Amino acid sequence: MKKLYNIKSFSTLLFLIIVVLPVFCGLVYATLYSFEIVGIINSGFTTKHWEDIIQGSAFWSSIGFSFYVAICSVVISLIFALAMALSWKKNLQKGALSTAIYLPLCFPGTVMAFFMFQFLSKSGFLSRLGFASGVLEDINSFPALINDAYGIGIIITSVVLITPFFVILFSNIYHTENIEAYKELATTFGASKRQLLQKVTLPILLKKSSVTIYLFIIFVMGSYEIPLLLGRQSPQMISVATVQKIQRFNLYDIPKGFAMSILYVLIIMSVLLFLYFRNRDYFKSETTK
Repeated sequence: MKKLYNIKSFSTLLFLIIVVLPVFCGLVYATLYSFEIVGIINSGFTTKHWEDIIQGSAFWSSIGFSFYVAICSVVISLIFALAMALSWKKNLQKGALSTAIYLPLCFPGTVMAFFMFQFLSKSGFLSRLGFASGVLEDINSFPALINDAYGIGIIITSVVLITPFFVILFSNIYHTENIEAYKELATTFGASKRQLLQKVTLPILLKKSSVTIYLFIIFVMGSYEIPLLLGRQSPQMISVATVQKIQRFNLYDIPKGFAMSILYVLIIMSVLLFLYFRNRDYFKSETTK
C-alpha cells in the first residue's frame, strides 16, 4: 500500500514538473511582460496595454468570431455525428467502417487545412470540376469558401476533423449505456419512433457527452493552424490575432499580445471552473475510475 502511494505521489510530482510548472512559468512571464515589468521595452509597471485591450474592440471581436466558428462547427458536427452513429450502429462496431471511421483522426489540422484549400478555393478542385462540367461559366464565379468573412472554410474543415470523433463517442455511449434496452422498454409503453429519439436516445447521448462537447467548443475556439491558413486578416480568431501581435516586428504590440493571451486564459479558466462546479459528479466519477 505504501509502495502504491509512493508511485502515485511520484507520478503527481512528475506531472507537476513536466506539465504544470512550464505552463505556470510561461503565464507568469506573459503577465509580467504585459505590465512591462520585464521585456525589451519595459519601462516600469503600467496597465496601459490591458486598458487598450479591454476597452478596444479588436480583442472582443476576435473572441466573438472564435465563439461563432466554434459553435457552428460543433453543432454541425453533432448533427452529422448523431445521424451517422444512429444509422450505422452495427457497422460501427465491426467491419470495415469500424476501422475507416478512425482514418480522419490521423490527419493533423495543417494537413486538412491544405487539403481543404486545394478543394474549396476558387482555383481548387471543386471550382474546376464545376467549370469543366458546365455548371460554372467562369472559375471566378465560384463562391468564396476560403479566406471569407464568415469563416466557412474554417467551419467546414473543423467539421470534417471532429465529426469522426463524435461518431465514435456516440457509438460507444449508445452501447455502454444500453440505450437499446431503454428503447425496448419505452416501446412497451407505446412510445413512437419519434418519441424514442426525442425522449430516450438523444437526451442520454447528449447528457453523457455534454462535458466533452463543451471542451470541444473551447478546443475549436483556440485552434491556430486552420484559421491561420483558411481565415482572413479581419475578422481573426483569437489564437491567430494573439500570435500575430506577439510575433510582429512592432515591439509595442508584444505586451498587448501577452495581455490578450492572459485575458483569454482567464476567460477559459472561468468557463472550465463553471463546468466543473456544474458537473462535479461527472468529474468525480471520472477520477475514481
